[in-house]
Amino acid sequence: MALHTRALVAAKWLADAVKCNRVGPSLRILDTSWYLPQMKRNGKKEFKERHIPGATFFDIDECCDKTSPFDRMLPTERTFADYVGNLGIGNDTHVVVYDASDFGSFSSPRVWWMFRVFGHNSVSVLNGGLKYWLHEGNEVTSQYSRSQPVDFRTTINRSWVKTYQDVLDNIDTKQFQFVDARPTGRFKGTVPEPRHNTEPGHIPGSFSMPFNSLLAPSGLILPPEELEELFRKAGVDLRRPICVSCGSGVTACQVVLAAHVLGYPGVTVYDGGWSEWFTRAVPENVISDGRGKHI
Repeated sequence: MALHTRALVAAKWLADAVKCNRVGPSLRILDTSWYLPQMKRNGKKEFKERHIPGATFFDIDECCDKTSPFDRMLPTERTFADYVGNLGIGNDTHVVVYDASDFGSFSSPRVWWMFRVFGHNSVSVLNGGLKYWLHEGNEVTSQYSRSQPVDFRTTINRSWVKTYQDVLDNIDTKQFQFVDARPTGRFKGTVPEPRHNTEPGHIPGSFSMPFNSLLAPSGLILPPEELEELFRKAGVDLRRPICVSCGSGVTACQVVLAAHVLGYPGVTVYDGGWSEWFTRAVPENVISDGRGKHI
């Protein structure tokens, strides 16, 4: 596939692959559904009830750095390799990820990004997710069979991951544009954060670009011309370096995916997100409350 289409596959394409029994060692489908607590949904439970035929569940809360005090931080290379290999994914496997969110895409871009960070570029997001899959009249099932584990090798691209110190330094150096993918209210400080002991607001100098603004009501990602307009209206220049953040590095990857679709594959992610920033920046007095006031 070409660069601008490789990141996405259509429901029809995947449905044809399922019908032709092409799901196997060369093609794996991953249900990556994950939800914030207030959504009152359980991705793993829902997977057991219904999923795309041939799919396997990818648990973001399991495939992470469990030694970190922050949620869903990237795992080590060894952890990712073992987890993915146990799902029957090898280095020659084309991986298609999706989630069952009402948005059409919520957590799946995060797993797409994780594969790419660990050197596996043969990975695509199902455009529209399970929402559009069902809209197209495709089947789901509760049947599941475990794949045979295989060897998976990783090579991490650390330049695609920004740390707290990188983001802190950037407030002065402005080496990259910083984009916040959280909903507007949380960015402006007018809507509560979903995490305990975390207040809303944003990192000084951030641009607001809510992840859901990149998606149509159908769940499909917006056409390229509309995506370009959203970046322009947000004040973000795709030709310059960009780093994206959100609450804990999940929905930030929707912005990364959009940039990739437009032909800009090098957008980075602040993995700790607002969760880490608020925890560490409060004592350093470098948080913006959304009205330009530092608290």
